[in-house]
Amino acid sequence: MTNNLSEQEQATAPSGSASEPQQPMSRSYILWLMLASFGASMAMMVPLSYGIAVRITELAPGHEEVLGYITGSAQLVYLIVSPLIGIWSDRTRSRFGRRTPFLYLGTAIGLAGLVVIGLAPSLLIVAAGWVLGMTGWSIAGAALQTLQADKLPEAQRGKVSALTGLMTQIAPVLGIGVAYAVSSSTLLIFVVPGVIGALLLALFPLIKPEGSSKALPDADHVTVKSVVTSYGFNVRKYPDFAWNWLGRFVFFIGLYFNTTFGTFFYAQRLDLPVREVAGIVATVGMIGVLAAATGALVGGFLSDKLQRRRLFVMIAALLFVIGAVAEATAWSLPQIIIGAVLMQLAIAVFATVDQAIVYAIIPERDQAGRYMAVIQFAQKIPSAVAPLIAGVVITIGAVGDVKNYTLLYLTGAVFALVGGLIILLKVKSVR
Repeated sequence: MTNNLSEQEQATAPSGSASEPQQPMSRSYILWLMLASFGASMAMMVPLSYGIAVRITELAPGHEEVLGYITGSAQLVYLIVSPLIGIWSDRTRSRFGRRTPFLYLGTAIGLAGLVVIGLAPSLLIVAAGWVLGMTGWSIAGAALQTLQADKLPEAQRGKVSALTGLMTQIAPVLGIGVAYAVSSSTLLIFVVPGVIGALLLALFPLIKPEGSSKALPDADHVTVKSVVTSYGFNVRKYPDFAWNWLGRFVFFIGLYFNTTFGTFFYAQRLDLPVREVAGIVATVGMIGVLAAATGALVGGFLSDKLQRRRLFVMIAALLFVIGAVAEATAWSLPQIIIGAVLMQLAIAVFATVDQAIVYAIIPERDQAGRYMAVIQFAQKIPSAVAPLIAGVVITIGAVGDVKNYTLLYLTGAVFALVGGLIILLKVKSVR
């Protein structure tokens, strides 16, 4: 037996099983998984980090707090539907597998949402479009992550999480550069990154088929009780999963406090019009790519080698705090760059290593889709709630149009630190 799955094995392997995966993924499979992750991240994050802010300045200038309401509302909608998608995915029996149909479904919905936003005549339509966009790209991204939970053995979890995490860090930066290049057309700001993402997502299952799921045992029938219980889990029975969920939740509250209003933050601190900030965001992001690459690769590969995960999570939290303090007190581009690079490094380390922890502590592998949806709550709830709260926080002590980003960034730092401590001290089954 070889160490890597052959192309034929990749194409015909069952789409997930209840047992712990043992065979490693081939290098070519990992490459295409990386490209698909890149596409999903670009399509989702360019509108979130730049495009919607441009639309707000066009339709309601001076009301940047609306960004939090739009993004938060879309996240709340996805929170409601994500466990249902997870249950449906786990129970899907098709020759294309369990996850592939949802990858395509999500891509189609997400691309339609971006077109709606680009053509929207009002903020209400922008919000409706982002509900579609957010839901669609999140479904596609969840399908990719659940595929990893289905197929990744323990020895590869840190490495592959590092590589796919690196793609999610690079994609928004390059995507914003693409959006800036076509910024003369509002529609193209949304459509071009979306089409690039859709193509990469569509190619992945064509070149690396998931494998049929028809041979898997039939799943239990869906009942009202099973739907209700799918939104949670037995905390006492699975304490490590519970503590990791909580630590992840608290960390992501801090993260979204300090990233949601990035475009407006740069515009205020550098005294630039919002539309001209894309170049700064792309420049800062490109500089941060090196930090993200370092964080993801060192965190993933080294945590695999040392078999230590929680320590790296705590290191990430401390780096995030230092970066957030630098950003909070920054009124010049060099200091903004320093803060952004440190936070980019921290996010990459945390996302990579904690994802490896998640793959190790999934309670019931035959329900991986449901549990991946539940763990996503720890990220999606903050992404829904944090922008809404942040929209209020920046108005505390604000003077005219000068929002209180100092308070926002410092508050985010506290949350990130507490989240790291929870995982370090409470998750016991993973070193």
